[in-house]
Amino acid sequence: MKINHQWLSAWVRTDLTASEVAERFTLAGLEVDECLPVAPALDGVVVGEITEVQPHPNADRLRVCRVAGDVDQRIIVCGAPNARVGLKAPLATLGTVLPGGLKIKPARLRGVASEGMLCSEPELGLGDDAGGLMELPAEAPVGKPLADYLGLNDHILDIDLTPNRADCLSVRGLARELAALTGSELSEPAFEPVDPVIDEAPEIELLAPADCPRYIGRVIRGVDVNAATPLWMVETLRRCGMRSLGPIVDVTNYVLLELGQPMHAFDLDRLSGGIRVRRAEPGERMILLDERDVALDPDMLLICDQQRPLAIGGVIGGLDSGVGENTTDILLESAWFNPASIVGRARRLGLATESAHRFERGVDPQLQRMAMERATALILDIAGGRPGPTTERADPAHLPKPVAVVLRPDRVNRLLGTSLGKAQIEAILTSLGMSITAKDDALLVAPPSARRDLAIEVDLIEEVARLVGYDQLPVRRPRGRLRLLAGSESEIPEVRMRRQLAARGFQEIITWSFVSQDELARVGQQDGAQVLANPLSRDMAVLRTSLLPGLLRTAGANFRRGQHDFRLFELGACFRNDEDGFNEPARLSLLMTGRMHSEHASGPGRMVDFFDLKGEIEHLLALNGVSGKPGFRPCTESWLHPGQAASVSLDGESIGSFGQLHPELIKQLDWPKTAFVAELDAERIRTAALPVHRSGSRFPAVRRDLALVVQQEVAAADLLDAISEIGGERVEKCIVFDEYRGPGIDKECKSLAIGLIIRDLSRTLRDDEVDALIARVVTGLEQRFGVKLRG
Repeated sequence: MKINHQWLSAWVRTDLTASEVAERFTLAGLEVDECLPVAPALDGVVVGEITEVQPHPNADRLRVCRVAGDVDQRIIVCGAPNARVGLKAPLATLGTVLPGGLKIKPARLRGVASEGMLCSEPELGLGDDAGGLMELPAEAPVGKPLADYLGLNDHILDIDLTPNRADCLSVRGLARELAALTGSELSEPAFEPVDPVIDEAPEIELLAPADCPRYIGRVIRGVDVNAATPLWMVETLRRCGMRSLGPIVDVTNYVLLELGQPMHAFDLDRLSGGIRVRRAEPGERMILLDERDVALDPDMLLICDQQRPLAIGGVIGGLDSGVGENTTDILLESAWFNPASIVGRARRLGLATESAHRFERGVDPQLQRMAMERATALILDIAGGRPGPTTERADPAHLPKPVAVVLRPDRVNRLLGTSLGKAQIEAILTSLGMSITAKDDALLVAPPSARRDLAIEVDLIEEVARLVGYDQLPVRRPRGRLRLLAGSESEIPEVRMRRQLAARGFQEIITWSFVSQDELARVGQQDGAQVLANPLSRDMAVLRTSLLPGLLRTAGANFRRGQHDFRLFELGACFRNDEDGFNEPARLSLLMTGRMHSEHASGPGRMVDFFDLKGEIEHLLALNGVSGKPGFRPCTESWLHPGQAASVSLDGESIGSFGQLHPELIKQLDWPKTAFVAELDAERIRTAALPVHRSGSRFPAVRRDLALVVQQEVAAADLLDAISEIGGERVEKCIVFDEYRGPGIDKECKSLAIGLIIRDLSRTLRDDEVDALIARVVTGLEQRFGVKLRG
């Protein structure tokens, strides 16, 4: 929001300089990014008047002008096409240094002496119109310094407002704020109603009252759209970052900056019947003011006549209904739109308009009639015309209701550490335009209609803190009662998991929670994705259901920068909206690629494989002491290689999947090599088993090794589970220490070497007892899996 200091000073009488006002605003939470002069130094530039024009004797495009200025009239050679007798324009006298560094000296141009320079806007740093001299009003006093005449001893405040402070997107709102901060009087102008001259009133129909519960229209006939906008208004708009576009548009822009109410004017002769406010219909299109033909989505609010759309409500007008150079009759619009019906529509069309910026944040719902009267009066003063009566259509049920908030002074002091009295608090809030009534020991506060951000007690306490001054609040220890909750012994802190993974060579990444539908579909995780109502872009349209898109995006960025050996992990929340409702599961993702170890004297090092990632998962589970027995089973995931994919389970409950990325996915990502990826349930991994004391056995263990021939599709994990079940408590541990495929073994089979550690806690086992147990295990495996002893 750009505003000039002089305009603010007209509303609030204060002796503060522009830099001091900027400091007050910043300390009160309205951060001022810049405070800059409205124009460069223009010493030596005065108001000049051309009294005589003669053609140049030696150049067809130049003219010899006699110009009156600060002293006697002088001869100036000028090539501007609008140089004419009686024109008043800026005159740079001899010795003047212009903003571009040009010093004005006596010169001879094609044989004719020239003593000065008549200037255009860009040459003075006052605009972009380089088509001719900067034309000044006829009443401009000749010889007066231009900076004094235009009031260029001014500064522009560029204020970075937070989205909740829509009330400060105008001079009126900032002036109210400044008056409250300084204790000065607010000199708000009185805008008297304009009496109608004609009886013509527009027909207005609200077909979408929830989106537009108030619409005001007014017909003004006989306006002169070619009238010159007064220099004071053009200069005010320029200082606020807007250029002059003709009297009607200039007035609506001026009212927008002054009061904060966006307005629009239609060419009345281009309308067919009355105004209808409705949602867009399927297949509807419209040509915007920027001459783009766009398709209109069904959730877009339109201002229409009886035949076609005229404007996108709160965003932009249409080309076919806009005010043009031949317009004589206009329909002036002032409306209140529900922010929910405006948010995101402009961005969807690639637009960023001043109207949308304000309506998205919320305009004062009681401002429309005042803005209409102000705009009407300005148009009549500048462009003339005959106004009709103001016509309003409203649906009170959908307009924001006034709120009253209970404020307890003792809570104000308790939270801020202050000792403010009730009267002081009342004075602070009253200065911000709030109405206050006493209610027992509390205050019942009614915020002004423009402050829709004040809804609960702490909002009001924040206002008190701002007005007192954050730098003035006492520095004290918190006096609140703090209750520390003991953490669960079975819950592993996230920081411990991060440290463990970092110690294993993984780099932590943090990626956006917003992803595209395509990224989720690529890894088969699009189901249950929550679509955002107001996405920043198409690539950030949904909340992630998986960490994989961000993980793959980061890995791809590393590949493109020449990194080929790295390990990544991310620990974060995902979001899913399905039949169980909306939930936010915590997930852990891992990625490994490249060499297992850095290159060194012993060789280049081998590449990581499936079992390296499996080992990292086992290591993490073991370090965390996770409750439950880990299990690994082959699985099928669309993003994993069919032959190198496994699910991870604890006590039979799946907690995630891992494996090599699918070759087709690697091709789509255009990666130079493959990677091994895992995604696990972080909450389950963080649940540790509480330690339980158990006495160790005093008796020795016995190891027996079995070489088992089994069909290739039989998983080793299934064999180990069966051995533990059949052998019972005496089988302390099972170890797979070899796998063989080749000569001597059927092609459809494999040989697994499994070591059994056997022990009894109460006595030393005899050989015959161990033999019986082994026989029972082999028999059971043969019955379940068709296992045969090898050799």
